[in-house]
Amino acid sequence: MRALLVDDEPLALEYLKKKLEYDIGGVNIVGLCSNPYDVVETAVKERPDVVFLDIHMPEMNGLELGEQLQAAVPRIEIVFITGHDQYAVRAFELYALDYILKPVRMDRLRLTVQRLRDKFQEGPDHSETAKTPLFLCFNQLRFQLPGMEPQTLKWRTSKAQELFAYLLHHRERTVDRDTLIELLWPDFEVSRATQQLYTTIYHIRQTLAKAGLTTVRIIKGELETGYRLTIGGAQVDTEEWEQRLKRLGAIDITTVGEHEQVMEQFAGNYLGEYEYLWAEYERERIRLLWQQHAENLARFYMHHGNTKAAIDVNRRIQRQIPDREETYLTLMKLYDALGDKSGVEEQYWLLATRMKELELALPPKISEWYGQWIRLRSSVLEEEATIHFKSIDSAADK
Repeated sequence: MRALLVDDEPLALEYLKKKLEYDIGGVNIVGLCSNPYDVVETAVKERPDVVFLDIHMPEMNGLELGEQLQAAVPRIEIVFITGHDQYAVRAFELYALDYILKPVRMDRLRLTVQRLRDKFQEGPDHSETAKTPLFLCFNQLRFQLPGMEPQTLKWRTSKAQELFAYLLHHRERTVDRDTLIELLWPDFEVSRATQQLYTTIYHIRQTLAKAGLTTVRIIKGELETGYRLTIGGAQVDTEEWEQRLKRLGAIDITTVGEHEQVMEQFAGNYLGEYEYLWAEYERERIRLLWQQHAENLARFYMHHGNTKAAIDVNRRIQRQIPDREETYLTLMKLYDALGDKSGVEEQYWLLATRMKELELALPPKISEWYGQWIRLRSSVLEEEATIHFKSIDSAADK
């Protein structure tokens, strides 16, 4: 077990080093730091399994330093050493494995070392090869590990789910504490809302840990002004989809298959299952990107005379955006081009029913087109009927 010891008192460092290396044994001390500003650099260089960290240091709070360590070396274990047990709750919010009260007792130190050994024997989640997740934000918030099926995080409360979604939405940026309180507990008095925030952050950390998402961390911002979600090497499917969309070239015979794949990858609106008002702008932005791409693909098929493919794309647009009147008219024209009378009437009936539910009148251009189609069809039917009866009369005369 590789350990880094941090305390602003050199004597305390030497005492702890002796207890761990000689009295208990099996602990390799890779560094002693009395200057808190050297700790993160030393941890990145030495990659210790655990840091024994004094909470009270004159130049930097040990809790703040613990968050910096977890951001720099995500799978590192932290044992806080303190003379005041009121820091215990904050320590465990940081996912500290343990905390030890000063003066350090030998039996208590042995217990902590045993806990560490047990922890390191649990499995590969604590190794450098921890699997990187993909967060799924199309429609429902889930995550997926390589080679596994998508999973849903088991949130303790709906507030915990929304807070995590909001921090994921603003990932790698510190969100002000007051902003989070106003978002989730606007009617609570400040002290109560603050406590709710601390508790919810704790539950989120617990949920992430149970799911094995060891590279995903919530870090407290500078001067404790807010929180930042760091996701390590994790990806977000909506972001990956947008990047792939931007890399596509113009639609032609050679690229149309890839354009189809990207259109199909759009699996629903951004966080569409949840009524988060703060997500509405991003939801609409991504939806419009998809809509414009799908419409371009439909026009390509229409231009090349592939009417059935154009219908398939427009019906997909219709399912995703049922209030877009233009799609109904486009489909009516496409079905008419195929001579599919029932297809035209189905689209007109669907739109008429929807507009009636909304207590709105049909758009004039659609009513006019359908009226012309009915009249033209009636005249065609009359002409066909006339020809039919003439052929019957002619046959009878013979």
